[in-house]
Amino acid sequence: MRIKPAYHHDIETPSGLMRTHCFSPQTERAIPAVILYSEIYQMTGPIARTAAMIAGQGYLVLVPEVYHEFAEPGEAFAYDKAGTDRGNLLKVTKSIEAFDSDTRSLLDFLIALKECNQRIATMGICLGGHLAFRAAMNAEINAGICLYATDIHKRSLGAGMNDNTLDLIPSLRADMLMIWGRQDPHISTEGRRLIYDAMTAANVRFAWHEFNGEHAFMRDEGHRYDSAVAHIVYTLTYQHLRETLLWH
Repeated sequence: MRIKPAYHHDIETPSGLMRTHCFSPQTERAIPAVILYSEIYQMTGPIARTAAMIAGQGYLVLVPEVYHEFAEPGEAFAYDKAGTDRGNLLKVTKSIEAFDSDTRSLLDFLIALKECNQRIATMGICLGGHLAFRAAMNAEINAGICLYATDIHKRSLGAGMNDNTLDLIPSLRADMLMIWGRQDPHISTEGRRLIYDAMTAANVRFAWHEFNGEHAFMRDEGHRYDSAVAHIVYTLTYQHLRETLLWH
């Protein structure tokens, strides 16, 4: 489907306005929505292209600026050492409660939006994978897609580096798609096994795929990009969204 030019909303949250970028197909009817949480770099070119591709499948895609309290509206961090250091610092500066309240504000916004038909999925990459996983625990969420979600196994997201994501897995009712890179140094084999076992023990509905890829193998900038694997993951993503948002 053709999509509209990208636009944005500034959404009220308990910690200030959150710039949220929107990508939508050219349709006037209410459609399902996908909240796409970015990497630590916020709304970069690769994230925008991912959002546009998903919107072209018939979904309203919202990309929140996850560090809105600490950055200017519309600010993205460079894929370099300075950008990486800043993104990683903010990941453990912002409180887990603030991350969660951002999601609550997004959901309240979507529920009231006439363009959304109340079928909602979360999706995220890297840091965003963890945020999408937590967001999927909200009752309004039908599906979640997490691409190499960091820090779940280490309980290290947010100020204090002591999150409770693993403990909350029994509350997860969304259908999940979990994607991992087997050569990702940030998420060990043991870490992936810990998450898999916790999801299995909680009887979560999920699909699990591991690929021979490094961290950020989906990002179409940089030497770790694997276009062949990325194509497979996008196919899995579209199928998961169809099954959970369109066929129910």
